[in-house]
Amino acid sequence: MRAIFLDRDGVINENRTDHVATWEQFLLIPGSLEALALLTRCGFRIFIVTNQACINRGLVERTTVDAIHRRLAQIAQNHGARIDDVRLCPHRPDEGCRCRKPQPGMLLDLAREHVIDFARTTMIGDALSDIAAGRAVGSQTVLVRSGRGVEQYRMLADGAPQPDYVAADLLAASRWLCDQREIAPTLC
Repeated sequence: MRAIFLDRDGVINENRTDHVATWEQFLLIPGSLEALALLTRCGFRIFIVTNQACINRGLVERTTVDAIHRRLAQIAQNHGARIDDVRLCPHRPDEGCRCRKPQPGMLLDLAREHVIDFARTTMIGDALSDIAAGRAVGSQTVLVRSGRGVEQYRMLADGAPQPDYVAADLLAASRWLCDQREIAPTLC
């Protein structure tokens, strides 16, 4: 079975200039629930990997972020999707951890825990750091132009890690992935 690693902010929910501190601030991007359900129907395991430095900056409690993720998983389930696991990096960029994207620590931990073969994974994100994390483990990568994606897409010419595919948003990426699955079922 194939696995999907999804960035959260800018891919599933709208990016904010500050941080998502409450469920009321967690605004789903149109089509993201449909995308999660489509990926589930196509047989993909879904894992969210998200940098949440707001925790170590003292702006949001870890319990609040965890509650947001539980609520998202429940709403996704009500729409026919299954989120297998959520990992977050609570560290600030200056802490030099192994889990903050572009470092692949969250992906490595999930692969070890869930027995995931990176050759059968796709990392979807709206930032070049997402693409770099996916590339670091040999995952296929998709850059979405939602969230920060348009700005990040412009930076691709500057020698940044290149995604395997660029999509308008998570729903378009999901459709592309499901089409690939139908074209090459032995790869999925």
